Amino acid sequence: MERVLGTPALFATAYGNVGSSIYYALGLTAVYALGLTPLVFVVAGIVFAATAATYAEGTARFPEAGGSASFSRHAFDELVSFTAGWAQMLVYVVTVAVSAFFVPHYLSIFWEPLRTNPWDIVGGAVVIVVLVALNVVGVQEAAKLSIVLAVIDFGTQVLLVGIGFALVFSPEVLVENVEWGVAPTWSNLAISIPVAMLAYTGVETVSNLAEEAREPARSVPDAYKLVAGAVFAIYFTLPAVALSALPVEDGRTLLGLPPEEGGYANDPILGVVKNLGLSGILLDTAEIYVGVLAATILFIATNAGVIGASRITYSMASYRQLPEALRRLHPRFKTPWLSLVLFAGIAPILVILPGDVNFVGTLYALGATLSFTVAHASIVRIRMLDRDDAEIPYRARPNLRIGGVAWPLFAVLGGIATAISFLVLVVQNPATRWAGLGWMVVGLVGYAVYRRRFVQAALREIVKAPPAFGPALALEYRRLLVPVISGQPSDDAMDVACRLAAERGSRIVALSGIEIALDDELAEALPELERAANRELDEAVAVGDSYGIRVLGRLERARSAGPAIVIEAEARNAEIIVLGSPRRALTAAQAAVFGKTVDYVLKHAPCRVLVTASEMA
Repeated sequence: MERVLGTPALFATAYGNVGSSIYYALGLTAVYALGLTPLVFVVAGIVFAATAATYAEGTARFPEAGGSASFSRHAFDELVSFTAGWAQMLVYVVTVAVSAFFVPHYLSIFWEPLRTNPWDIVGGAVVIVVLVALNVVGVQEAAKLSIVLAVIDFGTQVLLVGIGFALVFSPEVLVENVEWGVAPTWSNLAISIPVAMLAYTGVETVSNLAEEAREPARSVPDAYKLVAGAVFAIYFTLPAVALSALPVEDGRTLLGLPPEEGGYANDPILGVVKNLGLSGILLDTAEIYVGVLAATILFIATNAGVIGASRITYSMASYRQLPEALRRLHPRFKTPWLSLVLFAGIAPILVILPGDVNFVGTLYALGATLSFTVAHASIVRIRMLDRDDAEIPYRARPNLRIGGVAWPLFAVLGGIATAISFLVLVVQNPATRWAGLGWMVVGLVGYAVYRRRFVQAALREIVKAPPAFGPALALEYRRLLVPVISGQPSDDAMDVACRLAAERGSRIVALSGIEIALDDELAEALPELERAANRELDEAVAVGDSYGIRVLGRLERARSAGPAIVIEAEARNAEIIVLGSPRRALTAAQAAVFGKTVDYVLKHAPCRVLVTASEMA
């Protein structure tokens, strides 16, 4: 989806993915944590807050799809980047699997067999097949619908918390639920913390949408803060309500038991609703409402996982980490069909075939903790490389300055926590250990063979793939970059770019830059310049609409326009840059933008450059 995303849209989209995980994470965590489930979610929430800070800083600095794979490429090398990307791929595969697997569980309010095997497996597989088919055909998700559902979902969860505190919440019951070292055991408690991180499925969402954000240096960190606050508020309260309504008895809780034993592990939120003390029509209405809403939210979260899997695959193939075929587009639908079928279709179905929700949850946690650990280490490494003289668009807190380095405490402590969680899963869960580490080993071996034999490049070397189409299509550009400023030359350049893109329905990125003086901070607020730049971007989007072309507006802050244009073209793998330049003599102001800028771009651009000449009034 191409759209201009601000903080509210980024927050709503991310919360729609992260917030959906409450519908399965609550039961999966209660299996291990029992009466300590509320405390475990608080601990996991603190780790999530540290992880969100890491992703906010990394994404603001490198606003490109890839998340931890992108951060580690800049911090370390391509081998580490592949490791993070392949772990992230596992996360997306399991995200698709677990979200789809729980859709039929909540629809069981209409047909009871959907709660148990084999019908939940069949239902989950159908959801995956339908969504992969829709994505191959190219049917786009309705962005406004996703935002509305995210708001309704958050409101519903807040309402459940409010009703639960009024009707069933009991501190005494919560205390009686816990038998330290017995229920839960220490080993189960250790596993429960990384499993609880399943509650934060989708933390990569904002990072992967950074390319669609107009001003990522501001909107991305703000969105992460809002997501962390909202999610933490729900997970700080709803588990306490759930364990009050479904207390631990004889070392187990119905919240963590499978439906065969009368429990609600497969649909924990429905279990909470059924045990809030409601009755009659009110209870029936609440069950249907929550069941339909949960199934809808999980369906959208599954689709987000499908899109995420295709994005990370395309990104990895673009850097020659995966075979070129995985980023080739369908000749008719222009979608990466092969990567969708393999990583969003076949792989998730294989994961849910055993029908074991605990295995799915711990497998997700294994991939996520590895990916998060690499992300934290990358931010620490980048801070070490940059030291004092770096201009960072956004610097997360808290930090501790020692030896000329502003050490990111959130990344250091978050990295230690996620690394320990990863090791706990590897040591204590054999099925997860062999499946997860087997995935990583197969990926690394395949990467080594592919790079040595087919790419003929070192494992640590950064190699970008050429444009994904043949020489005969060289003039049919799919990704165009148009720098825009006030004036006729810029308008003419946008007009030419739209004509180039019209026949193929290509994507145009309109880039408006704010040049910041050397003695000013890059993140300094400049409201008048920002309003003028946004006005130009809005006009560019309007021009694109008149041609039926999707135009993504992007605002960048830089010391000089030329390098900013080149960096943006490299990050987006642009195939052509369209620049406007007047025919007559340049004024001093124009020369500062489209005089030296054109010359710099022509010399340093990673792609073709088209300069349009305009008559000056």
